[in-house]
Amino acid sequence: MEERTLYTITIFSENTVGLLNQVTIIFTRRRLNIETLSVSPSAIEGIHKFTITTFTDRETIDKVVKQIDKRVDIIKAYYNTDEDLVFEEIALYKISTPKLLSLGSIEDIVRRYNTRILDMTEIWTVLEKTGHYDETQALFNELSAKTGVLQFIRSGRIAITKSKVERLSDMLAAMEEKLNRAPMLNF
Repeated sequence: MEERTLYTITIFSENTVGLLNQVTIIFTRRRLNIETLSVSPSAIEGIHKFTITTFTDRETIDKVVKQIDKRVDIIKAYYNTDEDLVFEEIALYKISTPKLLSLGSIEDIVRRYNTRILDMTEIWTVLEKTGHYDETQALFNELSAKTGVLQFIRSGRIAITKSKVERLSDMLAAMEEKLNRAPMLNF
């Protein structure tokens, strides 16, 4: 059996109602769990970018991306491994301010984990940590053990490729060049 790897799938599409459902059905049919999901406008006007992570093998990810790519509303879908990407997650932690202050210096946690204090009241403090999963989880584990965590949320992965420009930009430029070189038909 082939080793399961964490793959990041990037999907470019127009912002179409029901598209997310169509994409998730492909994962469900293959019995794949979506680990993280993030959707936002891309750098290209009118185009949205889905970033999805899943654990699977190479053969399955090839099939999944080809199936996604066949959808009418999909402009292009790609997959990458962590080595091809620059990626982050954002985590928010709400903790008791009195318990946090009882630890002594808040500055120690802020410096060690490179966190930001987003909001602080007499009752609670909200910290923000940007980083990889292991980093955000390590802070969660420490805060849970020392102060307890009142609320916690982590975003899905956001990622960009290490290539010079977005892969979709290259594809669109090649298509435009091909159209410009094609001979004009006279009717």
